[in-house]
Amino acid sequence: QVQLVESGGGLVQAGGSLRLSCAASGLTFSTYGMGWFRQAPGKEREFVATISGSGSITDYAYSVKGRFTISRDNAKNTVYLQMNSLKPEDTAVYYCAAVLVPTRYTIILVQHGYDYWGQGTQVTVSS
Repeated sequence: QVQLVESGGGLVQAGGSLRLSCAASGLTFSTYGMGWFRQAPGKEREFVATISGSGSITDYAYSVKGRFTISRDNAKNTVYLQMNSLKPEDTAVYYCAAVLVPTRYTIILVQHGYDYWGQGTQVTVSS
């Protein structure tokens, strides 16, 4: 049974930083691409960042590029999202997701391509 458990959310002032973690179990972690998505109140869930199974390939939404960094530790079955220079518009529930990929260098940007999802963690950025 695959489980993804996010942690690290909270309340932070604009300009601050948070690091989200997503611990995975029940899967061969390095064979899965991982992604972070977010959903703000009244909005649809959107892509934030993705990373390949090897960790060598990443991609980001334009709105977070240069501020957020996705990384993974395959020995710990964990993916991270380091969020710096946070803005009020980053306020959302953040979800991690996993997708079985054909190579260690594949990344998936579209949320409907993901197989498993976590429950989400709330990030609130005050102005």
